[in-house]
Amino acid sequence: MSSVVVVGAGLSGLAAACHLIGQGHEVTVVERHHTAGGRGLRLQREGFTFDTGPTVMTMPDLVDDALRQVDTSLADLLPMTLLDPAYRARFADGSEIMVRHGVEAMREEISRTCGSVDAAAFVDFTTWLRQLYRVEMPHFIDANFDSPLDLMASPGAAAKLLRLGGFRRLGPVIREWFADERLHRLFSFQALYAGLSPEKALALYAVITYMDSIEGVWFPQGGMDAVPAAMATAVAKAGGELRYNATVERFALDRRGAVAGVVLDDGEQLRADAVVCTLDLPTAYDRLLPQLKAPRVVRNGDYSPSAVVWHIGAKGQPAPGTSHHNIHFGDDWNGAFRALIDDKQLMPDPSRLVTVPTVTDPGLAPAGDSVLYVLEPVPNLTAGIDWDRERGPMRERLETFLDANGYPTEVVADEFVTPADWERMGMHQGTPFALAHTFLQTGPFRPNNVDRRVPGLVFAGSGTVPGVGVPMVLVSGKLAARRVADYLPDGGRRRAGSAAAQGGRHGIFTRALGGRR
Repeated sequence: MSSVVVVGAGLSGLAAACHLIGQGHEVTVVERHHTAGGRGLRLQREGFTFDTGPTVMTMPDLVDDALRQVDTSLADLLPMTLLDPAYRARFADGSEIMVRHGVEAMREEISRTCGSVDAAAFVDFTTWLRQLYRVEMPHFIDANFDSPLDLMASPGAAAKLLRLGGFRRLGPVIREWFADERLHRLFSFQALYAGLSPEKALALYAVITYMDSIEGVWFPQGGMDAVPAAMATAVAKAGGELRYNATVERFALDRRGAVAGVVLDDGEQLRADAVVCTLDLPTAYDRLLPQLKAPRVVRNGDYSPSAVVWHIGAKGQPAPGTSHHNIHFGDDWNGAFRALIDDKQLMPDPSRLVTVPTVTDPGLAPAGDSVLYVLEPVPNLTAGIDWDRERGPMRERLETFLDANGYPTEVVADEFVTPADWERMGMHQGTPFALAHTFLQTGPFRPNNVDRRVPGLVFAGSGTVPGVGVPMVLVSGKLAARRVADYLPDGGRRRAGSAAAQGGRHGIFTRALGGRR
């Protein structure tokens, strides 16, 4: 049986671990924190529970896919609630549109709020979204690429994506479907997940709209932290080892230059036939591969905007009608994106997400109180904003906004996160959203999940294929496991003539990466 070390117990690392165990490998997951969760660790303060990572759960079948590799399922380990509405969208004029689950329910909502013409268009719009998804998922998302030429491996799929308008710009395409400007925003704001404005994002990123507006948004019982917790439980029950409070100092190489394990910061050596690394790619190269030059797109690519996130435990309840997820759209839509992305300035008229998980699970706060997650997109650290100075004014603006919109603001416990904090957590340029999904940073143009200079080393996470977001990082773990399977097709028995087969592993850890060979 071959051995594989997975660096990081976030969603991508745990997905990789499940798929690797399913392939028959012996798996050790190494995590520097005290528990699973990666950048989505749970905080508990004054009786309030905060999930510090992603808050929007879509495509839970991808979690189920990973769990089934270790002989369990989502139904066995992780009860989930379908949120309906998935979002409450509130606009600058005070109007609201609920994103309802199901085509008929959403058609009725659009008919009520925007009129019958847009309601009829929505039915055809959902058909278009499904067609996009069915083309993209198997051919361009759930797929490893070795070069841009791999796009020609599925010429029929590429041609269909072209016919569907996937290579046009998202904003103009959405405007062709709907007359009401509010729907333009509601079905295109997802471009920001890809680090782009709707006017610059390719229409193929409407697949994100499909994932939440059509397939639905879910909430795990106990909070978002329950997802990595359940996956970690499944890994352990299937025989995987989870090593917490352990930081990888460097990789180790055998005489061929192939990865042969990891060395922890306390000097302990973990041998492995392959390693899956889930650190943010620039951080991985900087800390663990200092003698290698990172790929050009990693070094010089366009990184997504960042976000300020304010986790609040507050006395009292929000105003009636508040949903689990609430999007507050600013008035100057295009101007806000120009400021954020083109000019790298704070948005003068920002749109914000307010998640109130206690609407669904009151047990996350003391009786009668609320947990709030408030997110405002902001530029990444290349903008040069002094966050030590800006932290206070930003907090004051957010508090004013919350108070004006009926959210409780008597703060009992909180955590305020800025781009400077994201950088301290190991995220390049202070953004948790990695490289933007421009055309030349997507699919085969995105940083590969293997580096041919270090055989046996595989990457997973938002910085590599297929990209950013909970569904994408879960797929990235699956793709990493496929890479390991390709590298160790005989189950880890090295080919005759390799350094390991000739006893070349003796002393490999004295030749660890880091320039000390």
